[in-house]
Amino acid sequence: MSKYGGYEDQEFVADFYDAEYANLPHQNIEFFIDYSRKSGGRTLELGCGTGRILIPTALVGCEITGLDVSPYMLKKCREKITKLPREVRKNAYLIQGDMTDFSTGEQYSLITIPFRPFQHLMTVAEQKACLKCAHKHLTKQGKLVFDVYHPFLPRLIDSTYLMEMEVEPPFNLPDGRIIRRTNRTAAFHRAQQYNDIELIYYIKYPDGKEERLIHAFPMRYFYRYELENLLSLCGFKILEFFGDFDKSPFSDDSPEMIFVNEKIG
Repeated sequence: MSKYGGYEDQEFVADFYDAEYANLPHQNIEFFIDYSRKSGGRTLELGCGTGRILIPTALVGCEITGLDVSPYMLKKCREKITKLPREVRKNAYLIQGDMTDFSTGEQYSLITIPFRPFQHLMTVAEQKACLKCAHKHLTKQGKLVFDVYHPFLPRLIDSTYLMEMEVEPPFNLPDGRIIRRTNRTAAFHRAQQYNDIELIYYIKYPDGKEERLIHAFPMRYFYRYELENLLSLCGFKILEFFGDFDKSPFSDDSPEMIFVNEKIG
């Protein structure tokens, strides 16, 4: 099983990504764009993927650098950037790198980790390494903004989730393939605070051929005060804490934990 959830070594994940997440609510994109606008400087996005947030951020005139470990995701992102107007292209930069060990030679007013790449860091050592790298790359009083999901307790213990579930409609790729995706929890690891996750793709080709592919990865989950302590240890002060991208207060029923932090020290 790969270190970063298979994004770096399974090309089909990048092939499906944009079509798969095209219908996600755009609220989280606007959330991160707003912080880039307010930062007054450059943004570094860790785990930028195919540019779902990076490209809209560049389109509104913000300068943003995207770092990702996956050459396949970055290739998709680069292809999309080349189709943008020249004045937008100059706002977007891409770097292949490891979010736990990177050095861009630059500092940024804002660093973001959108859509849960932080949950692919399985160990405390990896999590601290990522936060310390971010701290080093921020300007004085620079901001770090990231989201993780708020654990839904049945998904951590209920054997129902060990079976395949279909929770979204099929989607089409430009080449005519039709993709149906299911998901399941392959195993619970409560003592280590992670689940083994499988995203299962059933592909039907225009010629009638069918294929089944599995994207398997471990997914770490966090609790609020665990992250508060980790951020404090790594030189951050929490400025805002939300339960969703509408900036609602965190509560028992919140789907997200969103931390807005300021560099100290």
